[in-house]
Amino acid sequence: MAAPTLMYGRKHQTGLNVITFVAMTAFHIGAIAALFYVDIGAIVTAMVLWVMAGSLGIGMAYHRLLTHRGYKTYKWMEYFLTLCATLALEGGPLFWVATHRVHHQKSDRDGDPHTPREGGWWAHMGWIMFGQGLHQDSEVFARYVPDLYRDPFHVWISKWHWMSNVVVGLLLLAFGGIPYVLWGIFFRTTWGLHSTWLVNSATHIWGSRRFNTRDDSTNNWWVALLAFGEGWHNNHHAHPVSARHGLAWYELDVNWIFISLLRMLGLVWDVKVAKLTQAVPYEENDRPVVEDEEEDAVA
Repeated sequence: MAAPTLMYGRKHQTGLNVITFVAMTAFHIGAIAALFYVDIGAIVTAMVLWVMAGSLGIGMAYHRLLTHRGYKTYKWMEYFLTLCATLALEGGPLFWVATHRVHHQKSDRDGDPHTPREGGWWAHMGWIMFGQGLHQDSEVFARYVPDLYRDPFHVWISKWHWMSNVVVGLLLLAFGGIPYVLWGIFFRTTWGLHSTWLVNSATHIWGSRRFNTRDDSTNNWWVALLAFGEGWHNNHHAHPVSARHGLAWYELDVNWIFISLLRMLGLVWDVKVAKLTQAVPYEENDRPVVEDEEEDAVA
């Protein structure tokens, strides 16, 4: 089968994605409305859901487990963490993982879904507002996420990923009313989206570079705080399969702390960890970042 033509990058994505635009507008309006309904219980609930969606979900499940296979865990744990990730409203696992693997393959070059070289706003959120990307491209899924594409659960949850927020939103409405929905769904989701988007934009613009990677990735401490350790992005691009991104003792990596706790409990194993002194392991070809490349990027 011939390799599919990539649809990512500013010049490849044209036309407004109406559904995404309407949803993002509504969530931003809801996030602003939450500020007029200050409720301690609602805010605490939002914080708990933020950790579940952003750390257990996006950082630990979609990114370090499903995309790069930086550690192994039981299937039930993988599925639970994936469900947490759907609460972030960043798409299902097929879309998210495929997009991120393309990003690593084409980082800051033609075909990168969200490089700041095509504009900071584009890298931050413009890339999801225009075109259809890889949302329903079965050929691209078969190439970039064959491991997930063979799993019925990941295929199913990719289709219905938005339902988790509907269910949680209804439960919050029944429990605490409108303030809980505004904080626990709208504000929390909007905050989490921008935190993730800052990894795409800010950590390819501002920060320091420990490793001489082929892209513009940087280590950015304040993005790391907002995104549970994902801001140590230059470390990550140098060693993508490493489950630990904050490689130095002073680089706070909440996702790594949680992974370490699960390892202590015997719930994860075969954890890949890079070393500060390790050479950059990338290659200049365009292979997709899949499981059989693990040993190229770990100590």
